[in-house]
Amino acid sequence: MKKGNMLIKNASQLVTCSGSKAKCGEEMKNLHTIENGALVIEDGIIKAVNTTQEILKIYNEEDYEVIDASNKCVLPGFVDSHTHFIFGGYRADEFAWRLRGDSYMDIMERGGGIQNTVNATKNASYEELYNVGFERLNDMMRLGVTTVEGKSGYGLDFDTEIKQLKVMKSLNEEHAMDVVTTFLGAHSVPPEYKGKNNEYIDFIIKKVLPVIKDENLAEFCDVFCEDKVFSVAESRKLLSKAKEMGFKLKLHADEIVTLGGAELAAEVGAISADHLLHASDEGIKAMAEKKVITTLLPCTAFCLKEPYARAREIIDSGCAVALATDFNPGSCFTYSIPLVFGVAAIYMKMSMEEAITALTINGAAAVGRADSIGSIDPGKKGDIIILKYPSYNFIPYNTGINIVEKVIKNGNLVVNV
Repeated sequence: MKKGNMLIKNASQLVTCSGSKAKCGEEMKNLHTIENGALVIEDGIIKAVNTTQEILKIYNEEDYEVIDASNKCVLPGFVDSHTHFIFGGYRADEFAWRLRGDSYMDIMERGGGIQNTVNATKNASYEELYNVGFERLNDMMRLGVTTVEGKSGYGLDFDTEIKQLKVMKSLNEEHAMDVVTTFLGAHSVPPEYKGKNNEYIDFIIKKVLPVIKDENLAEFCDVFCEDKVFSVAESRKLLSKAKEMGFKLKLHADEIVTLGGAELAAEVGAISADHLLHASDEGIKAMAEKKVITTLLPCTAFCLKEPYARAREIIDSGCAVALATDFNPGSCFTYSIPLVFGVAAIYMKMSMEEAITALTINGAAAVGRADSIGSIDPGKKGDIIILKYPSYNFIPYNTGINIVEKVIKNGNLVVNV
């Protein structure tokens, strides 16, 4: 039996999420579910999808590793399209400070926040970052994630930013998980550039981006476009230059105040704008018109005790919404996919179908991979998850609990609970 050859049969629900691009607005409700479904994977690529009866007319079970998914729900592997999973140190004390009432920006201004993690990441060796990253990817995979985006941004200098990116490149090559890498050197202004934001942007453009491009260390360039961090004008300058150099674009936009980050994302042709807790009506309209993926991060708002992004209005305005964890050591120290689903369905007025779309095909689109992952379609990677229950409705119903029983990556069983 050849490695990467698998036949999954008798699924009570086979949720294909079929498509090759992001689903917008009303389209997000269409999951293309097959009852008593089956699929065939050959050489790691999905070969056929249909009812079990039709699949078994054509394909011989003896030629494949067979999984009987009776009374189980089968889904595409989840895509976590916004994380910061490579970092050194922890900030549990800052979490306690926030619980007593200190604001995220107050903590940043007195030396905490991102700079705290920057110091720890600079002091961590390549091997330490690699090992902890490998363990985190294992944990994410057990939650059904088969592709993850990882950002740098905890160096704010040449050496540490490159170190983070090289760790993620190695993990992509050596771990079963696919890692999509994003350069976020403009995550904060380092102390030596305080009050000299433009000079720091120039440093990134002239000294760091060319090396990243030459060594193929990142696909995306991101910026924290926020009050007291990088202005719209500064963010535009960086992203425009990055685009000229061939990088795809992302933004941390309108998380803390309404600044115009959503409008900027539409203007520069970003693949996604993320957070968007305070995106304006005009910004939402602009993103819908320009097909910018709006990546919402419910666990961050949950952990910061902030109002959630207006998911219902954003979807009803015609946007394509993705959901992601924003796993990071400060504002959101969790990669809990069950929590993302629960908050989205219970508090953000998203239907279960919309939430699944947001974590599959739309998540894939947010990392530029909708043509190869994010749905169970012939020609795409054999990235599949099997739930322990017969319906996807059990995801928010079994609130906060991981109900993923099996994970298949490139046609190979990598998690079997």
